[in-house]
Amino acid sequence: MPEKIIHVESIGNVKFRKNKRSRNVSISIRPEKGVVVIFPYYVSYRYALNVVEKKRTWILNHLPKIEEYNTKRTIFNEASSFNTRYRKLIIEKNADSVIKTKINSESIIISYPENIEVNNSDLQEIIRTTIIKALRKEAKEYLPERTLILSKKYNFKFNKVFIKNNKTLWGSCSGKNNINLNLHLLRLPDHLIDYVIIHELCHTVQKNHGKHFWKLIDSILGDSKKISKELQNYSIQIY
Repeated sequence: MPEKIIHVESIGNVKFRKNKRSRNVSISIRPEKGVVVIFPYYVSYRYALNVVEKKRTWILNHLPKIEEYNTKRTIFNEASSFNTRYRKLIIEKNADSVIKTKINSESIIISYPENIEVNNSDLQEIIRTTIIKALRKEAKEYLPERTLILSKKYNFKFNKVFIKNNKTLWGSCSGKNNINLNLHLLRLPDHLIDYVIIHELCHTVQKNHGKHFWKLIDSILGDSKKISKELQNYSIQIY
């Protein structure tokens, strides 16, 4: 897809990208990617730039939020200490000309060329993507089996377990009693993983958070709201 970066006063560099599937000019503002304008092939760069100018106020209002988000994002490097449930993140330079990734039984290995800075946005995105890949693998191995064990122990029935990369929820339960569990659960202590699973299993019986729900979960865990507050110390967003 043809693209061009144009510096727009007070906004900064804006990426203009033509797309065959586009039917109109769309503007997005995303962490690390900045302002991206996607538009049809038959639309000129000049026209797309005019759209940006018309949306200048909207863009300037949203840019600070993205910049704040970017400053909070983790920049992984060789000194980073990051572990999933079963694996340790290792970042190292290599003598090759390409970025390489590997997931084995103990490690998540990212090796990158010496001519690339470790804070390079493409490299950081590859690191995050590889971490998610490892977490998804671990979650599929652990969470469905653990859900089955706890459901049998406490006499719950559920339909299926789905692993999600959700940005806000640790878990959820559908009307059909499908249990959705966040792959980031694999970064939590065991008792908090169990809490989330049991919480969702209780929703197979009590669909809301009324007094009957909390009575049910307390009958299993004791002071479940205390555990819920402990869970709030952990963030799904690790980056």
